[in-house]
Amino acid sequence: MGLFSKLFGPRAPRVQPTHVTDANFGAEVLRSDLPVVVDVWGPGCGPCQMMEPIIMDLATAYAGRVKVAELNAAEAARTAARHGVMGTPTVIFFKKGREVERVTGFVGARYLREIVDSELLGGAAETGTGS
Repeated sequence: MGLFSKLFGPRAPRVQPTHVTDANFGAEVLRSDLPVVVDVWGPGCGPCQMMEPIIMDLATAYAGRVKVAELNAAEAARTAARHGVMGTPTVIFFKKGREVERVTGFVGARYLREIVDSELLGGAAETGTGS
């Protein structure tokens, strides 16, 4: 057992975002029982690559309460266009199948967590690390 594990306990297992496509967007996002955060990204997008660890942390932090999904805009162009995505990264927040918030461009983890807590979870405070 390493020093950090002794000090802070074992680390929670990492949760992977759900991969959504044109074919499964309705089932995974619009008809989800949980609120959903969709990270729309593009290949070769530098800010998208910077967002990746933040999205991974969100998926782990909110596991079981919020579904975190990722959509490759190049592979799911029809869905990206249908939802008015004009640039990447774009993070869209859905509750009961309806968009409730959207952020375009790189933003930090704290900002995304605040939106999840206020818009998707109704003000539930989230403990843990954030920046």
